[in-house]
Amino acid sequence: MSEISEPAAVSRRRPLLMLLPLVVFMGLAVLFWLRLGSGDPSRIPSALIGHPAPQIQLPPLEGLANDGAPVPGLDPAAFKGKVSVVNVWASWCVPCHDEAPLLVELGKDKRFQIVGINYKDAADNARRFLGRYGNPYGVVGVDSNGRAGIEWGVYGVPETFVVGRDGTIAYKLVGPITPENVNSVLKPAIDKALKAGG
Repeated sequence: MSEISEPAAVSRRRPLLMLLPLVVFMGLAVLFWLRLGSGDPSRIPSALIGHPAPQIQLPPLEGLANDGAPVPGLDPAAFKGKVSVVNVWASWCVPCHDEAPLLVELGKDKRFQIVGINYKDAADNARRFLGRYGNPYGVVGVDSNGRAGIEWGVYGVPETFVVGRDGTIAYKLVGPITPENVNSVLKPAIDKALKAGG
């Protein structure tokens, strides 16, 4: 009798055991979704906020000029004494095309500088991209191997950082600059950094 009831009990538990991995997966998926702010990637926290901007030197984008003068590469000293908006971009990045006109508009405000990090891109394509939309960057560093992206904690392209006059990262926007977040989030973060520096 016990030999018959034991296999019956095991066969009743088997479907429950088969569902256990699915239940665990669903629980983790819900947890991750909630932790990321209902799926909004721009709300991913950055461990670098409040820390100095990475001290990485990047070469200039070859052949890029503003008003006939070559645009310099990224030198960490460029952050000292200025509020900076650091934008990580690439010509192959579709959202970068969408945000480019907003960056050009933002670049008209001379209270801060806009710094570009050109991420894993071909120089010809990057120059064509800036020729098409305009160049909002006073500085463009080339991150050809992605090393600087790792140091900056970049999840994907585009990403934008606000760096205070003291060289400390004050804000990070994951994803593209949009008409909505440029006014509701990015400009207030820039204004806060401008006021903090006096």
